[in-house]
This record gives sequence, structure tokens and C-alpha cells, in this order.
Amino acid sequence: MSVIQKIRDKYARIAVIAIALALLGFIMMDAFAGRSRLFGGNESTIGKINGKKIDAQTFQRRVSDIVKRQGPNAQQDVTQQVVNELWQQEVSDEVMGEQYKELGLTVSDKELDATMFSPTPSQVVLQAFGVQNPQQWDPAQLRQTINQIKKSGTAEQKQQLTETVDYLEKQILMSKYIALLANSSYFPKWFLEKRNVDNSQMAKAAYVSVPYTSIADSTVKVTDAEIEDYLKAHKKDYEQKEESRSISYVQFSAAPSSADSAAVREKMLPLKDSFQHTSNVKDFLINNRSLAQYNDSWISAKDLQLQNSDSIFKAPVGSVSGPFVEQGAYLLVKILDKKTQPDTAKVRHILIGLNDPQTGTPLHDSVTAKRIADSVKNVIASGVPFDSVVMKVSDDPGKLMNRGVYDSITRTAQLVPEFKDFALNNPVGTKGVVKSQFGYHYMEVLNQRGSSPVYKAAFFVLPIEASAETQTNASNAATMFAGNAKDEKSFKEYFDKNIKGKKVATTDAPLTATVRPMEYNLPGVQGSARELIRDVFKASKGDVLNPISIGSNFIVAVVTDVSEPGLPSASAARQMVEPILLNKKKADKIKSQIGKVTDLNTIASKFNQQVQTADSIRFSGAGPLGFEGKVIGAMFNPANKGKVCEEPIAGQMGVYAIRVDNTFTGAVENANIEQQRQMLEMQSRQQMGSPLELLQKRANIKDYRAKFY
Repeated sequence: MSVIQKIRDKYARIAVIAIALALLGFIMMDAFAGRSRLFGGNESTIGKINGKKIDAQTFQRRVSDIVKRQGPNAQQDVTQQVVNELWQQEVSDEVMGEQYKELGLTVSDKELDATMFSPTPSQVVLQAFGVQNPQQWDPAQLRQTINQIKKSGTAEQKQQLTETVDYLEKQILMSKYIALLANSSYFPKWFLEKRNVDNSQMAKAAYVSVPYTSIADSTVKVTDAEIEDYLKAHKKDYEQKEESRSISYVQFSAAPSSADSAAVREKMLPLKDSFQHTSNVKDFLINNRSLAQYNDSWISAKDLQLQNSDSIFKAPVGSVSGPFVEQGAYLLVKILDKKTQPDTAKVRHILIGLNDPQTGTPLHDSVTAKRIADSVKNVIASGVPFDSVVMKVSDDPGKLMNRGVYDSITRTAQLVPEFKDFALNNPVGTKGVVKSQFGYHYMEVLNQRGSSPVYKAAFFVLPIEASAETQTNASNAATMFAGNAKDEKSFKEYFDKNIKGKKVATTDAPLTATVRPMEYNLPGVQGSARELIRDVFKASKGDVLNPISIGSNFIVAVVTDVSEPGLPSASAARQMVEPILLNKKKADKIKSQIGKVTDLNTIASKFNQQVQTADSIRFSGAGPLGFEGKVIGAMFNPANKGKVCEEPIAGQMGVYAIRVDNTFTGAVENANIEQQRQMLEMQSRQQMGSPLELLQKRANIKDYRAKFY
């Protein structure tokens, strides 16, 4: 029993330790999953700015609200733009807010009121309230509308008003801050006098330039260690605050093949005669699954911008032309009618709406709306001014800015068809009531310009789509590539052996890119690459990612480098730094070949160059030597006057050997101290950029958006 008890004691302890380790492993696995609550993870924080946490749910809700305002067809790039702009706004609010607080900058109610309701508004105010034409600015009407929103507006209207006022307040604060910076620049008299003395100095000199291009890049090698040393010596110039990754990627096209295109054409041809003779084009297009359904609107040839528009619109009424290839589809066109129509029209209208255009809240039933619109027509016909009626009864939010007037209406304008038809199909002076999806419009045609032939046409469109075989072939090629490429080396080897030059991929060499966590696009890739970039940041250096479909391509990528925050790796920085170090090494080589300079003609002959002369070189740099500061500085060194400079000089474009024949004083174009001060201060103000960029670099910013988008 004692032996059994010992075994129990021994293995009980082992079991307890094993269970404890298993629990610890489970806990640690959860903790390092990326969003651990246990160790204060970032699942509820989308970023930190100088220690302030930005709540993820609040941020995401704001993004969603703004994207919804763009309409139901908002694309992925709209979300991307909104995310980036909102994040930048958060950064600006926090970073600049600290500056405003420290300086005591505020915006009083009186200042805000004067800015918003100024008779001569700034561009910022016009933009904030959506006014495109300053002549339509009416501050009194704006004040009335704002008071009305505050009193009885919807929650959404009040929120938008708050956001607009907040935006204006921030713009005023930024204007004050920039004004303080701009007015802080000052150029003392001694500085300007010294500048005049320097600018008056001139030199007569001769020189020989041996360009760096005289040595082939292939003969000079730059090592990773040399690049790393250079980066350390120039840390401020190259240090990065966020991680970046470099990738190589190959695209396998799943776009429709010539056989796919021919198949669609063969499908369309037998239907041409039926399309010609049908009496109901609307049903024909529906029954034959046309990509374009029938639209009864009038169109002109220039509205559509088709490659074959001449052939299409020269056809007689009732005929069918085509098939044509247009924008990735086959097209048959039947001309149904033809006439002449104005190119643009100007109208004014009063909308009696069925629903609030911003909230969808019911306003009037159809019968009531029609009755009110007819009453509006009668009231205006009796002599009541249009302007007073539109501001009182119109449900069009645009009345605030345009008083119901819409100018330059074209056939392609983003307006309901009934509105455009009334404007373009009725003569100037016509007045009437028109029904649309928004309600009833009382409309007046004020003016029309230009004229063009217009047509009613039916478009039978079948898309040229990739067949299942085409897509499978592309997918299989990408999958085989990813399966055989286990790392960066085998990625390159497999490409060179099995893909290069065989028209398997879209290019004869892998594409390359360096990306940051929140980027959406890749060079040469049509479509959002957000999912691929997100996967890149989950992978390690050398990982080959699984194929991903973007647009009409399957893409396989390999992570070639990972640059953590701080200095980039030598491979990531090589493209930027290598040319600098190449020139430095070439300079050393050329200087070694030149040796001690004694005679310019000897050097010119040795390197097959010419001795150049210049008799009006200025210390300011204007002249044949441009921005060769070291060379110009040596020419004005008193120790070199009247002789050959023994030491070759490494410049921006090459190595120089110089002889200074003389230095003297010339006239300065403008020696007036006060005028120079005014000019320099004006230039300083004009060249001043946004202070946010510099302050942002100094701020402590943690960006976690890539975990959410």
C-alpha cells in the first residue's frame, strides 16, 4: 500500500501541475488572441491619441451614419474614405485641442454668429452649408431655418446642425492658430543686412565636373550594413511610427477569354431579328435578361459616350444596329423615336412632399399633396411672389440655398425623370404640376440653352462574363503556385520556371509594394485589396498567402519584409538610400582618381570633360552651378581666392575641381531693408502649411483601426 500511495502522491502532483499549465495556456492563448479583456486589450478601443482612448463602438457608429447618408449604393472606397477622414478628425481634435487650450484660444458666441451669418461669407461657411453659388447666400433665411430646426426639427436635423456648427468652430480656431504662427515670423535688421552682403558677393571661376553617371551603378556595391549605418546616422529622416510590410504578388487573370466573348455574341445574334420586330421592347429586355432595362427618357449621342455612337444613332427609326462591344458587354440598339431638344434648362419649383427626404417621415398623402400643389399654382397665378411661397410651403431642403431654382439641368442630371422631362420638353414660360416619387412639384420653365438631336432607344445588353472554365483555370493556376511556393525563395523560383513568359499571369515579373496597416489599394490591382492587406499583417516574413480573388484576378502574395515601428530594414530602405550611398562611393572613387588638383585641363582631359568658366557666380546660388552648395561655398572661401582648390569637392551631381580667379562685390537687386522684410514675411505666410502635420509627428498616437476594418 505504501508503494501505491507514493505513486498516487507523485502523480497527483504531476496531474495538478499539468492541469495548472493547461489552464494557464488557455488563459494566455485568450490573452494574446489580439483583443483580450484579461490584459486590457483593444477590443473596445480603436486608437489612442496622447493617452486618450477612442471608443470603437462610437467611432463605428459615426462611420455607419455618414456612409448611410451617401445612399444605399455606397461603395467600399466610400467607407474607406470616411474611416480615414474621421480618424484624422479625431487626431486633429485632440492634438490641436491641446494647443488651443494651452494658448487660451476660444470662439465666442458672438464670433460664431458673425461668421455664420456674415453678408460676405467665407468659403468655409459656404462649404459647411452646401452653398455652391455665393450669389444665392441669404444669411437671414439661414438664421430662420436654423431657429426652426432648433425649435421643431427632427433629431437627425438637429444632429447635422450640431456637427456643422462644431465644424465651423474648429475652422475658426485653426484660422486663429495659423494667424498666430504666421505673424510670429520676424526678420531682424542684422539678418537682412548680412543677407544683402552675402547676396552681393560674386565670383569668377573655372571648374571641371566629373558626373557620377560616368561610373556604372553595377560596378559599385552597397551592403545592408552600410544602409543600416546610414539610417542610424539620419534617424529623424527615416524613422517611421507605424509598422509596414513589403510584399511581392502575382495576378492570375479570370477575365473573360476570347472564347467567352464569342459565346456571348453567338447567344445574342439569333435574338436580333426578334428584337427588331417586337412591339414590346420592355418585355423583350426583361424576358431575355438584358443588363439594361428599358428607359423611356430622351438621350443624345454625347450623353452616352459610346465608341460606336455614330453607327448607332445614324440608324433610321425602327431599326436595330449591332452587336457592338461596349464597356465589357455586347450591345444591340433599337431606335424608337427621334426629335430635337434643348441641351440645358433652368427651372424653379415648389415641392409638396409625400415624405421627409431626410428622415422618411410621412408629410402628406398623395391626394392632399396634389391639392396643395394645385393651390400653389393658383396662388402664384394670382400674383403672389414665387419667392415668398417657396420659402413657406416647399418641402425641398435645397430651398434654403437656391430658393427653388435649379439651373443647368441636363438629360444626365441626377434628378427624377419627370422633373427633367418637364424642364426639357416644354417651352420657356410653361407652368404646371408634375408628380414624381418625391411628391408633387409646381414647376416653371425659366430658360433653355442649346439644342441637340435626341432619341428614345432600347438597349439589349448581355455582359461578357468569364465562363466557369476560365475562372477555374485561373483559380487552379493560383492555387498551384501558392501550393508550391513555401517561402520567398521558392516563390521566385517557381515563378521564373513555370510562369514567366508563359502568359499564365498578368505580368512577366511579380509586382511589389510596401503597405501600411490601414491601406486599401495595391499598385496594378483593380478593386479593394483591403482583405489581402489585412492578411499580410497577420502573416510573418516569408509567408506565402493563400490565393484571394480581387476584381477579375486571383492574387498570390508573399511577405518579403516586415518593418516594425522605428527605422526601416535595409531591404525596405534600399530604394531610398542606395542612390545616396552609390553617389558617395562614386565620389570617393573619382576623388581618388583625381588626387591632388593642380591643373584643370589635365583633369578635363583625363575624364573626357570640358573646363567650364563662369564670371558671375553669386553666393546666393543663382547661376550655372544651381544648388551645388559645397562647390559655391568653396569658391567664396577667402583661402581659395586666386588659385586652384587642391581638394576635389563632392557635389550633388558629381565631383568638382575648381579654380577661383577672383571674387568681388556686385549690386543687389533690392537692398531696401523694409521691403525685403515685408517680402520675406509674406513668403513665410504663403509657404506655411498646416501645423497639424508637425504636431502629429510629435504626438503619441496608437492606431488600432486595422483590427476593425
